[in-house]
Amino acid sequence: MMGASREALEAARERLDALADNTRVDPSALASDLAAVTALLDRETALRRVLTDPAQPGQGKADLVGRLLGDQVGGEAVDLVSGMVRSRWSASRDLVDAVEQLADTADMIAADRGGSLDSVEDELFRFGRIVATSPQLRAALSGKDTAAAAVAARTELARSLLRGRADAVTERLVVRLVERPRGRSLDAGIEALSTLAAARRGRSVAVVTSAVPLGDRQRQRLGDALSRIYGREIQLNLDVDPGVLGGITVRIGDEVIHGTIADRLDEVNRRMAG
Repeated sequence: MMGASREALEAARERLDALADNTRVDPSALASDLAAVTALLDRETALRRVLTDPAQPGQGKADLVGRLLGDQVGGEAVDLVSGMVRSRWSASRDLVDAVEQLADTADMIAADRGGSLDSVEDELFRFGRIVATSPQLRAALSGKDTAAAAVAARTELARSLLRGRADAVTERLVVRLVERPRGRSLDAGIEALSTLAAARRGRSVAVVTSAVPLGDRQRQRLGDALSRIYGREIQLNLDVDPGVLGGITVRIGDEVIHGTIADRLDEVNRRMAG
């Protein structure tokens, strides 16, 4: 997102956090309502253009949201979206992305309240690794057929894989992603959800790949070192890949720290080829 959209999203996050402080607000219901708004805005291109048109008065756009959504979703969702359309957005698509992110965040809040956020974070990571290593499963969950029957089949497959094996929040998040990927790959979508879960806990996610499982002391030392480097708590998601031949690779967002024998061999080969 560009500057204006980033500021608008941050303001919306603050309003969502304020709502979350009220124990009378059901974050799961709010997540469901915001997901429904996401689907509407994603489908109705003309509507989202009107709602992000800087030439239109903010109050007028908020009133339109109230008329359209007042009987469809709860008051908290209407208030959040009304506040969002008063803000300036760099692109109309950014509004949809922001509402979707708030929906996912509301579900994270529900998990946090229920004491299961750690489990949700871990389950999302593990499910992502399963998908990444199973092309057939990824294809089954990521089909491009948008016919209702095909979408229903994919979402039911996701539910059957997670039902009874994962937290209800994890199931809802993954099913929504499978149902409405909105141009994202399944891998990228799950990774974004994992990052959002970590951010809810004030942490960043480091995906650590090693040739053999790391011991408790190694994990503690690595986590402490990364926290010192980045100035915040770092959640380690561990993956084992014998192909790295030793050492570790750490990926935090778009930054990759290489420290494997395979990486060094690749560097030697590149220099020899040059």
